[in-house]
Amino acid sequence: MDIRRLELLRELADRGSITAVAAATRRTASAVSQQLKILEREAGVPLTERSGRGIVLTSAGRALARTATDVATAIERAEALWEDFRSQPRGEVTLTIFPSGGQMLLPQLLTVVDGMPGLTLHCGDLDSQVTDIADLTADFDVVVADSPGVLPGWAQRGLTVVPLMREPLDIALPEGHPLGDRKSLSPADLADETWIGTPAGLPFDRILRSIEAANGTPARVTQRFADNGIVESLVAAGHGIAILPRFTTRDRENGLITRPLTGVRASRLISVLMRPDRAERPSVRVVVEALQAEATRFEAQHAA
Repeated sequence: MDIRRLELLRELADRGSITAVAAATRRTASAVSQQLKILEREAGVPLTERSGRGIVLTSAGRALARTATDVATAIERAEALWEDFRSQPRGEVTLTIFPSGGQMLLPQLLTVVDGMPGLTLHCGDLDSQVTDIADLTADFDVVVADSPGVLPGWAQRGLTVVPLMREPLDIALPEGHPLGDRKSLSPADLADETWIGTPAGLPFDRILRSIEAANGTPARVTQRFADNGIVESLVAAGHGIAILPRFTTRDRENGLITRPLTGVRASRLISVLMRPDRAERPSVRVVVEALQAEATRFEAQHAA
């Protein structure tokens, strides 16, 4: 079987449509379809089937797509071994990260990478533009994600996951709020409060759902924003309380205070997600190692 055709099947498994594969690989949709038909003839079994107006992989197609991932990983591992003999890591690495994670980790990471001759790191923050952060692994070498923990879907997609740090999440209150006299807050303390929330499904919203479950009543959410800076401003102005990350929230510098939450698990895991073949590249490995070092340093500095 042609490795390039296997790669197209893998892209279809990740991207879900012929049109998306064509756009990502800079081919026409008809060219992608033709190559997949050739691969199907080579395999001798149906690899795709109709589903509505599109196509999906059959069980055989999914199995062969996983094999394509194994082949790509083996090739990258071989090339990485050769690169280790031949030269220092070099080339371009693409990375996307959520905004508060970038605030914590990118300044020093970019300083470290700038000191590596021949290596260029291109960064962005696209997590709020997708429903599933793991989808970004198709287009970026390194995806930095926040979540309650390692999600089952990541393993199902065959992704390489590198945990970086666990950050506590606190309750943010406007200065002068009656609950500010307490050292920590329980779900019961928050039952009658007005909330500034995040979009449904994000890590902070899952914690709010846990608070609701503990209290047995729905929370009164008046506004929802993905941007923590906007949430901070609204809390400071007295429009509600919120769940915010401990390490990047400007406690007492902009009209708000924070208190730890007890009674429910209130933290987020910050992890690197990668396709396994990309994880084998020397240039990607060195960026991830620098991320790990910076996360360890940052966590130790702010947890003290």
